[in-house]
Amino acid sequence: MKAMILAAGLGKRMRPLTDQTPKPLLKVAGRYLIEFHLERLAESGFKEVVINTHWLGEQLPEALGSGERWGLKIHYAHEPQLLETAGGIQAALPFLDQDKHNQPFLVINGDVYTELNLKAWLSNAPSLDKQNLAYLALVENPDHHIKGDFVLDAETAKLKILDGSSPSFTYSGVALFHPYFFNGLKAGPSPLAPLLKKYTQTEQILGGVISDYWLDVGTPERFDILKERLNTEVSFLTK
Repeated sequence: MKAMILAAGLGKRMRPLTDQTPKPLLKVAGRYLIEFHLERLAESGFKEVVINTHWLGEQLPEALGSGERWGLKIHYAHEPQLLETAGGIQAALPFLDQDKHNQPFLVINGDVYTELNLKAWLSNAPSLDKQNLAYLALVENPDHHIKGDFVLDAETAKLKILDGSSPSFTYSGVALFHPYFFNGLKAGPSPLAPLLKKYTQTEQILGGVISDYWLDVGTPERFDILKERLNTEVSFLTK
């Protein structure tokens, strides 16, 4: 299985921290934010990962190199024009489904931090096909997104559109996608949310709730929360 880390965002909400540094290269506990994903991918048996870049994109290969230090082979997909989430994934399909075997692939948002046991999560993931196009890791709604993104049918694991009354959950930014999910998507900028809504309405998206620590590192304030958590843990471990 191949993996993709989405790292092409402009980091507007993180300014001024991202004025001169792309968000994935912000450092916490002595490591780049994106390193935590690379480490977990390597620990879970992945060998190759593609990272899309845009804002200050030249800094990522300079900082991360070929991926050898994590036992990975990193491919970089620079976007001169920002393609948004679905457009960026669609552009990377030649790598993600290189042999045209229509195998699912993993996608992780570069601006989230999670302590998810990725290997265990993948081993329990359902099979994807033309009917079940994606499997999303969901989390309890954080304070900054209390409305949530989806309703989860506990019996079928199918995602449902928000109805205002059923318990809802938030998409964590960790998901498996089948290449068929992007069939018919034209090359160019394209957001992911409309596709997720479309296939949720046709009951073709599966989900499961994770209980592991998760944080959307989208603002300087939440970045401080992560620094406090990790620096505290590092201090504790070094005592």
